[in-house]
Amino acid sequence: MDIILIPLLSIINYIIGIYIWIVIAHVIMSWLANFNVINANNNFIILFRQFLFRFTEPVLSLIRRFLPFIGGMDFSPVALIFILWFFQGVIIQLKLKIFMVSGG
Repeated sequence: MDIILIPLLSIINYIIGIYIWIVIAHVIMSWLANFNVINANNNFIILFRQFLFRFTEPVLSLIRRFLPFIGGMDFSPVALIFILWFFQGVIIQLKLKIFMVSGG
């Protein structure tokens, strides 16, 4: 069973890591667009921002229900990253426990 479970947990951990980078890219792109650093009318930029928005907004909107804007700032991406780091830690501990039980 651990032959399947450890690689599966590793894949989930990698997916969470990729999602963290997508959230970070979403935040950076929104800052760059708000401060007019990038051309928001560029087709590639529009497509890239839509991609990031579609991937992150469903989860961020759930967090915003419980964590409203504080002082005009949106802390939902920070909360999401902390939650994802927590899940990565849980996955790492599960992998270690499975590895130790199997006598690896």
